[in-house]
Amino acid sequence: MAKTIDFIFDFASPNGYFARKALTGVAERTGATINLIPCLLGGLFKATGNQAPMVAFGGIKGKMDYEMLEIRRFIARHGLAAFRMNPNFPINSLTAMRGLCAVEPGPDFDTYVEAVSAGFWEGRLAMGDPAVLASVLTEAGLDAEAILTAAQTDPVKARLADNTAAAVDRGAFGVPTFFVGSEMFFGKERLGQVEEMLS
Repeated sequence: MAKTIDFIFDFASPNGYFARKALTGVAERTGATINLIPCLLGGLFKATGNQAPMVAFGGIKGKMDYEMLEIRRFIARHGLAAFRMNPNFPINSLTAMRGLCAVEPGPDFDTYVEAVSAGFWEGRLAMGDPAVLASVLTEAGLDAEAILTAAQTDPVKARLADNTAAAVDRGAFGVPTFFVGSEMFFGKERLGQVEEMLS
């Protein structure tokens, strides 16, 4: 039986960036296929009453310091030295996520994900600005004008909204979330559990 990891994803989440990078190794070791599902993190938060960790836990002594320690450990463990915290964080990812829906499915999907992820979490760019996003897409060899035009069409907008609603219906409340069959796992720290289940 084919093994698939449904990956609830939004560029806006640095933990989504980390998880996507590390998930490649999980897939290679287990023979699983990654099904990256574009969703809007803000939509997940709104639908479930969730908040970003810096908002939810910012007032708890030591909590965010520990979060940063965990990030440093994860970066070291998975060799993610290219990561740079974006000074524009939090970043509005709506246009970027609609653009991803505009190229899905298709041959440009992986190129788009790689380029835009790098813009968010390696290049430290203001990726909420459509002009900056267009520049990143063009540099990656993609037709930025066609993609961003398609991103504003009703079917593409509906695809992102429907993906987000479907993720909420499955139990997702944030990014990164993974599903193996009906089993849900939340957070990059659960990747070991995902791998155990697939193995």
